[in-house]
Amino acid sequence: MIHEVLRVGALQCNCSILGDETSREAIVVDPGDDIPKILALLAKHRLTVRQILITHAHIDHIAGAQRLKQVTGAPIFYNQADLPLVAMMDIQAGWLGLLTPPEVLPPDADLADLQTVTIEGLSGTVHHTPGHTEGSICLHLPAHGLLIAGDTLFAGSVGRTDLPGGDMKKLLSSVHERLLTLPDDTVVIPGHGSRTTIGEEREHNPFLVKRR
Repeated sequence: MIHEVLRVGALQCNCSILGDETSREAIVVDPGDDIPKILALLAKHRLTVRQILITHAHIDHIAGAQRLKQVTGAPIFYNQADLPLVAMMDIQAGWLGLLTPPEVLPPDADLADLQTVTIEGLSGTVHHTPGHTEGSICLHLPAHGLLIAGDTLFAGSVGRTDLPGGDMKKLLSSVHERLLTLPDDTVVIPGHGSRTTIGEEREHNPFLVKRR
């Protein structure tokens, strides 16, 4: 599998490019900004985008999705529970001091819990993990020991819950019930910051250890 992680936008969101080396098909997760850089990496690996996945509808993760769709024609998928966040994209833009909000539209299709996401040569399972937002999802690729966690789980931390749609009780339940059940050697790519593993977070994450 081809896996490139780019830090995009003002908040340095981790955007993942997941590609199959044989079919040259790809999934782009969380193209929040810097679309030219994403397109350059796709071209470098000769990848064709088949799906655009959004882990949650905060502006730093979703702002560039429509622009990427316009170039590639790939559909955009995210959980529809985050549509209220899309409706307040002008307010979200204000959080970053932007005068003009990005164009963000409803998804071409929903990302439901335990849904299988598939391109030729690559597949993953969607885990609905509400807490950071109502519609937050993570993408697990078991064949590659990889979890794209969005802002649900970080190295040494968990997602903030003080923004609209946030709920700490739900977030911790999501992490314990949906993510810590994965193998310890699962590599976690969070929405921001450095990668980690499920085992590392199970043992040392202060938000999780104190509940044991």
